[in-house]
Amino acid sequence: MQGDKWKKMAQSMSTKYENVEASRGNILSVDGSLLATSVPEYELHMDMMAAGIASDRVFYEKVDSLAAKLSQLYPDKSARDFSRMLRDARKDNDRYQLIRRHVTHMELKQIRKFPIFNLGKYKGGLIVLQQNKRILPFQSLAARTIGYKNPNVKNGVGLEGAYAKYIDGENGKRLMQRIAGGVYVPVNDGEEEIAAKDGADIISTINVNFQDIAQKALKKQLDSIQADFGTVVLMEVATGEVRAIANYTRDKDGTYKEKFNYAISYEAEPGSTFKLASYMAMLDDKKIDTSTRVDIMHGGPYQIINPRNGRVVLKIKDADDEGGVVSARRAFEKSSNIGAAKLINASYGNNPSAFTDKLYAWHLNEKNEIDIPGEGQPLIKNPKSKYWNNLQSLSQIAYGYESKLSPLQMLTFYNSVANNGKMISPVFVREIRRMGNTVEHFQTRVINPQVCSPEALAKVKGLLEGVVEEGTGKTHIKNKLYKVAGKTGTAQIANGSLGYGEKNAHQASFCGYFPADHPKYSMIVVISNPRVGLHLAAWVAGPVFRQIADRVYATDLQINQTPQVRLVGNTNPPKIKQGNNKALKQVFEKLGVKPLYADAGNNTVDTSNGIAYAEVQYKSGTVPSVTGMGLSDALYLMGNAGYKVTVRGSGTVKSQSVTGGSTIPKGSRITLMLE
Repeated sequence: MQGDKWKKMAQSMSTKYENVEASRGNILSVDGSLLATSVPEYELHMDMMAAGIASDRVFYEKVDSLAAKLSQLYPDKSARDFSRMLRDARKDNDRYQLIRRHVTHMELKQIRKFPIFNLGKYKGGLIVLQQNKRILPFQSLAARTIGYKNPNVKNGVGLEGAYAKYIDGENGKRLMQRIAGGVYVPVNDGEEEIAAKDGADIISTINVNFQDIAQKALKKQLDSIQADFGTVVLMEVATGEVRAIANYTRDKDGTYKEKFNYAISYEAEPGSTFKLASYMAMLDDKKIDTSTRVDIMHGGPYQIINPRNGRVVLKIKDADDEGGVVSARRAFEKSSNIGAAKLINASYGNNPSAFTDKLYAWHLNEKNEIDIPGEGQPLIKNPKSKYWNNLQSLSQIAYGYESKLSPLQMLTFYNSVANNGKMISPVFVREIRRMGNTVEHFQTRVINPQVCSPEALAKVKGLLEGVVEEGTGKTHIKNKLYKVAGKTGTAQIANGSLGYGEKNAHQASFCGYFPADHPKYSMIVVISNPRVGLHLAAWVAGPVFRQIADRVYATDLQINQTPQVRLVGNTNPPKIKQGNNKALKQVFEKLGVKPLYADAGNNTVDTSNGIAYAEVQYKSGTVPSVTGMGLSDALYLMGNAGYKVTVRGSGTVKSQSVTGGSTIPKGSRITLMLE
């Protein structure tokens, strides 16, 4: 008989639990700087029938004051609009009127003091729902690598996606009750019945300063040459920890933005940087030596001819027309495609599998298995591959075509040379921390413990150093402060089935490490399709590598140690000026200089390899001579002698208004001129 009544009541009394999102963990740089963090953000509602404003008199006395305060804080809505909204909600007996979304913590603190809301947690009717907003304190710095959480992307993007199971935490539960209109409101004023568990923090390997250097250097070059895109990766040799990774894509309006992680996901024909693998294989198998002679034919063309019909199936040319018969070392330094193709054909022409098996043994055909999703799939052909061409595949692979590697995969191979033959997988996260305590530490994964023999490795290192000292990297990368080893690479970009010549676009790269004699960092720069200036790698990628390497070298004190100076022979002792005797002794001790005390209070003088000085005793009323001193010592002497000082200028004392040795009364003022 009363079914409708009780059904309605049951519907109004129905409750449910709603998930409360946990605060996601922070992502920090290797030096502890915040790269990504969650800040609280609030959604505010109001219960118009709260106990403190049950009386119309109380509500209508203060509603306009509340509206005025809200309008001051949020000027996009007038006080009249806020007042009308609140009054209408009151007439409707609204228990869950929306006041504002996206409220910051500082704004909430102010709002709690507003009229009506200051009546208290329950009386004022203010309902606060906390949410979490993800922010990047350094904004665009390493934004693509940091990534983001996206429910539409299966594994998320960047570190946010790769380490979501650590960062996300555990959601809490909030009891919600349905009220009139089918709206659910929190039963306990927004508080959680089951508290959310905040996510753990991850310590990335990114160095904020190096990241900034890399992004600025890359963007500056891209702006200058108007390329399609560019990428840079800086990695620590011994650990594989990635210190900086930058990716920029040219937008339709000509500006550059981080849209795609080319370093990880872009697989393409690497060009001449792949010659390192070709020469390493030949040297390791003792097929050639660095002194082996090869005719590079003044730049070509070197033609591969089909013996069946006499047709030319491949023409190989060099960018440099330095010609004749040269050593394998010189061919590598000048990045000769002809030299690489001829040497490979002579070494493996009868058994190309011996060469490709070598590449497979180095795992160049496999992904690095990094944690960040989206790693490109490398392609290394072998004679059993569907598209292997017996006449030209071996030759083209030798100088970086008919193969595909991502920039990070190529850098991993170069890093193995710098790391004395040990190939390791790149690392982006060092450890996981919860409440400041390390709960998991990530170790470097060894891909290949020894890529080649020590003899071959030493020769390969010499080849890479030769490229910078005497080869294609000499002009834009060589410097006087430290040695760089590496290889330039310029590859034509194919335009689908139309081939390489149709678009006439090029990809320029430089991959190497520094300092060459004790490698600390390895780095790769890849820039695609420059539209302004030359397309050669030395001119396009070289300056970016040099600028980043210079600044990293200058700021990393572990690799930029000033050599210890050992003075021998006839050297001059440091100049000593009159001043604070105690300070002077401290300076001598720090410099390792032995003083000889020859004042009246020390009758014994050690004359072995010391510097003699004596404190000057001033007669009362005699002005000290402070010309040539720094201001600190000059003030010290003048003050002890009893004189007041006026100082003009900066630097060292050039002159004094009263000559040293003059007799004037104590308390007199002396002017010091500094330059």
